[in-house]
Amino acid sequence: MNAHTPTVTVGELPASKKVHKPGQLHPELRVPMREISVHPSAGEPPVTVYDSSGPYTDTAMKTDIERGLPRLREAWIEARGDVERYEGRTIKPEDNGFVSADRLTPEFPVRNRPLRAAGGRAVTQLAYARAGIITPEMEFVAIRENLGREQLRSKVQRDGESFGAAIPDFVTPEFVRDEVARGRAIIPSNINHPESEPMIIGRNFLVKINANIGNSAVTSSMAEEVEKMVWAIRWGADTVMDLSTGRNIHNIREWIVRNSPVPIGTVPIYQALEKVGGVAEELTWEVFRDTLIEQAEQGVDYFTIHAGVRLPYIPLTVDRVTGIVSRGGSIMAKWCLHHHQESFLYEHFEEICDIARAYDVAFSLGDGLRPGSIADANDAAQFAELETLAELTKIAWTKDCQVMIEGPGHVPMHKIKQNMDKQLAVCGEAPFYTLGPLTTDIAPGYDHITSGIGAAMIGWFGTAMLCYVTPKEHLGLPDRDDVKTGVITYKIAAHAADLAKGHPAAKIRDDALSRARFEFRWEDQFNLSLDPETARAFHDETLPKEAHKVAHFCSMCGPKFCSMRISHDIRAEAQKEGLAAMAAKYRDGGDLYMPVDSTPERTDTP
Repeated sequence: MNAHTPTVTVGELPASKKVHKPGQLHPELRVPMREISVHPSAGEPPVTVYDSSGPYTDTAMKTDIERGLPRLREAWIEARGDVERYEGRTIKPEDNGFVSADRLTPEFPVRNRPLRAAGGRAVTQLAYARAGIITPEMEFVAIRENLGREQLRSKVQRDGESFGAAIPDFVTPEFVRDEVARGRAIIPSNINHPESEPMIIGRNFLVKINANIGNSAVTSSMAEEVEKMVWAIRWGADTVMDLSTGRNIHNIREWIVRNSPVPIGTVPIYQALEKVGGVAEELTWEVFRDTLIEQAEQGVDYFTIHAGVRLPYIPLTVDRVTGIVSRGGSIMAKWCLHHHQESFLYEHFEEICDIARAYDVAFSLGDGLRPGSIADANDAAQFAELETLAELTKIAWTKDCQVMIEGPGHVPMHKIKQNMDKQLAVCGEAPFYTLGPLTTDIAPGYDHITSGIGAAMIGWFGTAMLCYVTPKEHLGLPDRDDVKTGVITYKIAAHAADLAKGHPAAKIRDDALSRARFEFRWEDQFNLSLDPETARAFHDETLPKEAHKVAHFCSMCGPKFCSMRISHDIRAEAQKEGLAAMAAKYRDGGDLYMPVDSTPERTDTP
């Protein structure tokens, strides 16, 4: 590796190993999962969890950043017989922001000729689903989604409120196909990103999370951004968006895509703006169209398109506290006002669809008029744009393009469900993808928490993917530590939503950790957690010795006041005296508790 090659984090997580499950319809599939082993004293099998970290946590794989990841899906794509290779567009100086040669990020060393649809066909997962075809991608995600459900099929106990979601006890490839065909789920899978491991975004599947990375004109480099991507997926990011706005955008993105096992999203208007020197008024449809093709050829899996920011809606933002806070939305608003014309994204949306369907780039229809403060939540501008996004969704569906809808933003808790209900009603149940929402505006430096609250709620109500927020939100560009904090926060929110929705097997990991906690299996507690490193570090701050890893207490309560240790004593006494005798003792007024069902009824009237 040369001096420019990034160093990325590799290696297994504690007590974990990568395992793979084969397909049945497509036996060549190797669907990755992570097994977390527990102490032999538990007498329990390993806990299998969803894994999006790719080969970077697989000791059987050797990653080479300069060569990229194995092209997992390439054979599947070519076997369908509906694509063709071509030379692709030539890289231009403006693609990297006219950066000088001495500051140019090196090109990715390996070049593959791009693919596109042959004969004007649609090569999207939606087109295949509508044709009744179960693709390898569909079976792959069915196997991924079924974590833990196989052993529970005969005893699934649904415990939750799904708010009308159609969550099955067991996910079949046919169920996946049907959900994609209905437009209720998407599988972001550009034919030029064969390195990606298929995943699904939809209300009736596990809630997913996205992590944003990207350089800016002020800070960050290619090495940092590639490591941020690898670091984000190590901790559970399901997709990554490259929101780069500085120089070297094209080359940095190529390094990221070639080394990413998860779908990569972008906001193409950012790069288009760099191509015209950062002057929004100079943007044209031709520049934007060229940028779409450039990114589609590289393998970007989904585009955020702010086509809902229309000229008539801009006056609706004038009386807002925080105006237009979306970068893409503000760029298009400025263009519309300067030219006093309708947005070229809106007017050329069918042509945008024609490009997307030739590469299977999914749409994330951007909420350019989302509220940037709780004072602006659920206002006329926000919901006017949502109606337009519904209109654009129908157009995209007629072109066989996959679609999800972006949502707010800053919304107080009592207004969150209205957002979900309205989106489902007007957008035909297309997947919802929200930034938080942040539930209060008073906590700069802690907005991962203010937004995590809203994310858990809206995930429960039906949002399919949550875009993480880091502690640096509103303050600066996130670094590696901020990325981890944001991802872990949103994994908590997504998992809490899955539990509340009653996803079968969602609580397997919770129950395993709870048993480990009650049995004082400290190592298992650490290893089963979302962040073993932090859990172990916090414990060892006050009880660092190895002997403390088997102690029946922690530093919070000490040995005499540990409730779980006392509970063990109670159980031991119960087993010694017999449950019936213990129950009689408590009914007679023992010093522990009196069961509710044996308390005398009140006869007095308040």
